[in-house]
Amino acid sequence: MPDLPGSYQFWNAEGVVIYVGKAKRLKRRVASYFRKEVDRLKTRLLVDKIANITYTVVKTEEDALLLENELIKKYQPRYNILLKDGKTYPYICVTKEEFPRVFSTRRRVKGAGVYYGPYAHTGSMHAILQLVHQLFRLRTCRLALSADGVSQGKFKSCLEYHINRCEAPCIAKVSREDYAASVKQVVEILKGNTRTLAKQTYDEMQRCSDAMNFERAEELKQRYLLLDNYCSKSEVVSTALTDIDVFSLTDGGDGKVAYVNYLHVVNGAVNQAFTYEYKRTIDEVAEELLATAIAEIRLRFQSDAKEVVVPFEIEWPIADVVFTVPQRGDKKKLLELSLMNGRQYRLDRLKQSEKLNPEQRQTRLMKQLQQLLQLPHLPMHVECFDNSNIAGANSVAACVVYRSMKPARKEYRKYIIRESDAQDDYAQMQEVVRRRYRRMQEEGTPLPDLIVTDGGVGHMTAVRKVVEDELHLSIPIAGLAKDGRHRTHELLSGFPPQVVALSPKAELFHVLTQMQDEVHRVAISFHRDKRSKHALHSELDDVKGIGVKTRETLLKHFKSVKRMREAGEEDFAAVVGKAKARLLRAHFYGNNDGVSQ
Repeated sequence: MPDLPGSYQFWNAEGVVIYVGKAKRLKRRVASYFRKEVDRLKTRLLVDKIANITYTVVKTEEDALLLENELIKKYQPRYNILLKDGKTYPYICVTKEEFPRVFSTRRRVKGAGVYYGPYAHTGSMHAILQLVHQLFRLRTCRLALSADGVSQGKFKSCLEYHINRCEAPCIAKVSREDYAASVKQVVEILKGNTRTLAKQTYDEMQRCSDAMNFERAEELKQRYLLLDNYCSKSEVVSTALTDIDVFSLTDGGDGKVAYVNYLHVVNGAVNQAFTYEYKRTIDEVAEELLATAIAEIRLRFQSDAKEVVVPFEIEWPIADVVFTVPQRGDKKKLLELSLMNGRQYRLDRLKQSEKLNPEQRQTRLMKQLQQLLQLPHLPMHVECFDNSNIAGANSVAACVVYRSMKPARKEYRKYIIRESDAQDDYAQMQEVVRRRYRRMQEEGTPLPDLIVTDGGVGHMTAVRKVVEDELHLSIPIAGLAKDGRHRTHELLSGFPPQVVALSPKAELFHVLTQMQDEVHRVAISFHRDKRSKHALHSELDDVKGIGVKTRETLLKHFKSVKRMREAGEEDFAAVVGKAKARLLRAHFYGNNDGVSQ
């Protein structure tokens, strides 16, 4: 093969093109696929299926880039980067009629008109359409208007004319020439030349004012104010930047897709913004992928901008185009804006896919947690502990269980603190953890992949002494520490515990905070229930052999425990029988037979 620029094609045994590539030096690039050190699985799979190779030599590297794009469109090779079609995104159409209409559409009909777009954000498209109709009051009806039909009076005006939203070319309220001039100005707006149009409008307003045509001057003034307001809203950088393309690349995170954002800047304002999704079938480097995207997108948008802003150097030059990698200033701001749009588009696509497949979100969060805490296994099973008491009274604890980052409420457990000092929070935590995992060991129940304590370094150290030193279990331990306002503010891990770099605004941090709030809720609820029962405790509750119904009968008859103390055995026997009367006598008076009557 020659050492010249060109495009090469790989064919399989069935005579189908499976890959199209480009090269500055064909011989060197094609030979690289057949070296022994190629370790990419996708590349090896591609090479295994190659039965024939063809190539086309061109004069320049730019021609090789464009030829590759054309051949990819023609053959749709299985192993190439595939650009997802943006046909579902809306366009603005200016029809080819005697009295053109301007409207949004998602269908491009060949020969029907000139299409501007596509628009990734419908809000910006509708803002442009609203500006256009406010400024020029073009018709919105679908009448087949013609100059002859209008002159013969075949049409009638509609409501749009009477509410001053249409100039009514159907009844000759505006000439065809004036209407065409308005459409020409609309096209300038759609091209992004709003500042130029605003200046022209301002100059014409001044001329009308000097000629004492004040009605026309007032109309132009209102038009100028609308244009100026629109320009100020769309202003991004200095108006010194007249015609620039901006491209950025955002990786999809899974190695399967990448997102290329495109901004076109005219007179300091962004008039085109779009993000393309590329499906990656072979591990192309970022420079090659972005170069392919630039050629494809510029061709699609018919851009002839002489300067292209990119995040890194591109080795594929385009004739009469300067590539800029900005380090500061307005161009750097534009590049950051493009990167922000690409990341936002990736996030939107991720949310859409996770709505269709909720398990995808859970798996993503578990992988993030595994990487942050350097866990040996995916944290499918997580348990979180918390204590609750007031001044040491009614001490309780709770354990909540999460499966795949979702609460498994049937596996929640509540504990009454029995052995530990009521004032020692660490000892109470150790008691609960010891009881929990000793029983799981005895029963052979699967242990959790991660333990999360509601507390900082002290609680983590206390739990570690039980889990590792006493029970000899290897379970990772993490802690959620709170700030002075009792709000979760950091994640701890390791030994000695260290703060994990996790932003409080991150989705994973919110999930961990919800986990902490859940165990706190369960512990507090259990503590309140226990405290309420203790507050309603009666002395009759301590009498063995006296049940709920008997207590209710005694209280209904004697009204209070005080009166029961003053009653005799015969009085009790008359109400609940002799056997229970003896139990009551033994409780209130011990073995003394002398009782007050």
